[in-house]
Amino acid sequence: MRVGMGFDIHRLVPDRPLVLGGVKIPSPKGLQGHSDADVLLHALCDALLGAAGAGDMGTYFPDTDPKWKGVASGRFVEKCMELVSRAKMRVVNADLIVVAEEPKLAPHRRAIQESVAGTLGLDSRRVNLKGKTMEGLGPIGQGEAIAAYAVVLLE
Repeated sequence: MRVGMGFDIHRLVPDRPLVLGGVKIPSPKGLQGHSDADVLLHALCDALLGAAGAGDMGTYFPDTDPKWKGVASGRFVEKCMELVSRAKMRVVNADLIVVAEEPKLAPHRRAIQESVAGTLGLDSRRVNLKGKTMEGLGPIGQGEAIAAYAVVLLE
């Protein structure tokens, strides 16, 4: 068994859709990035790659490569799952945290869990999602960014 941890953070900007865990969330701001900037799936990718001993997202999906511009981050997870499979491993579970002041995660929790579980090929009960705030502290607390953490177990 192997454990991997991932982290990512993106700045919130106007005129971008907000996508978390592959789910479009109604919001006046979205995450800035080369792809769709899905901070949760980016953290998940790094956790998967870490557990598989396969490096990090920048190795496979550099933001300098135009082929990844605007791409839905679910494609990154699919590519990472191919690497996990090549390592003859499978995902047992994922534990995820989104750190944001807004929007509130609770109304979207089930949809995000199901979306992530589907991408990982898991029952949604094997994907846990928590929402946290920064209590008004720092860039996240001021509504300028969203961060995510992910831990996965592979066997």
